[in-house]
Amino acid sequence: MKITGVVKYLDLEGGFFGIESKEGNYLPINLPEQLKYKDTEVVCSIEILDIMTMYSWGTPCKITSFSS
Repeated sequence: MKITGVVKYLDLEGGFFGIESKEGNYLPINLPEQLKYKDTEVVCSIEILDIMTMYSWGTPCKITSFSS
């Protein structure tokens, strides 16, 4: 699945990075270091994961490729 969105740092439950997009909110488990900047626009190919996380925000996913 391909998404276009903006990287956000959320100061909830200890803080984490997520991606907000028109398709929804995504919680990447493997966000690359070069994307860990607030308000970075990204295009990512992701794989949706069927896992539970400690964060009550977004759909867990794995980034398989990206561009910013």
